[in-house]
Formats: sequence, structure tokens, C-alpha cells
Amino acid sequence: MSKSLKRVRAALEAAGQNIEIRELSDGTRTAQAAADAVGCEVDQIAKSIIFKNEEDGTAVLFITAGGNQVCPDKASALVGAPLGKADAKLIRAQTGFAIGGVSPVGHLTTPRAFFDSDLLNFETIWAAAGTPHHVFGAKPQDLLELSSAQQFEFTV
Repeated sequence: MSKSLKRVRAALEAAGQNIEIRELSDGTRTAQAAADAVGCEVDQIAKSIIFKNEEDGTAVLFITAGGNQVCPDKASALVGAPLGKADAKLIRAQTGFAIGGVSPVGHLTTPRAFFDSDLLNFETIWAAAGTPHHVFGAKPQDLLELSSAQQFEFTV
């Protein structure tokens, strides 16, 4: 079991969540691929999108429904700083995850996080569990709390 997957499992267990982590042979590199593999709607996939705060170099997490896109202008306004693209090195260093497997929980350094309210329309949502081949299902409200995110509108 990878260190990233172990960290996600430990974070879920520490929060008292008895959540099954599923291994998907087809991978979860895109929201649609994850939805197809899980057998759910694309918007039930909770994408973890990382931006770089250009003022202080920190990672900022946006947890959004699979079919939505983060609006850079709205996102920057929420953060109160310009945001740029986070490269693989920054993502790995600050979250501990590789691109394609970034989980909304279990980060090395807990990022400032924002949560897409569209995810609250579902009974269960699915998020990456630290690798491109693992996901976990959770109630949206539970994931909102577990991720220490703030709920705001930031999509296009």
C-alpha cells in the first residue's frame, strides 16, 4: 500500500469515518474516468484542484464537482491573492500527492480549502484516495468537514 493511500486511510480513520476505499483498475485520472469506474454521475466526483497562491507560494485546494471548472477570477477573489498554476513539484511537496491522485484529506500540509456547493446535491460523492487508482465515497457534508473547507461559489 502506498504512503499516500495509507495517509488518506489514517486521516479518515482518525476522523472516525468508517469509509471503504476502492481500487479501480481503470484509474481516476479524469473525473469522467472515475465516474465510469465507480458507476456514478460525473458531478458526484469530488475533484481536488490545486492552485498556487502567487503571493506566498502555498497550495490552495478547490474541491469541485466533476463536471465543473474552477473560475480563476472567482478563486483569486476568494483567496484575496492572485492564483497561478501549481506544478507537480509544489503539489507533491505540500500535499504529498501526485497529480491525478490528490485527495481532499490526508495532506502533508493542510491547505486552505474551498468546497463547491454543487457536491451537496448528492447522497454520496467520490474522491481520490491518494493515488490515481483509489477512491473513497463519503457524504458531501462529511467531506466538507473532513477537508476543513469553506463552502463558496467559485465555478464557471
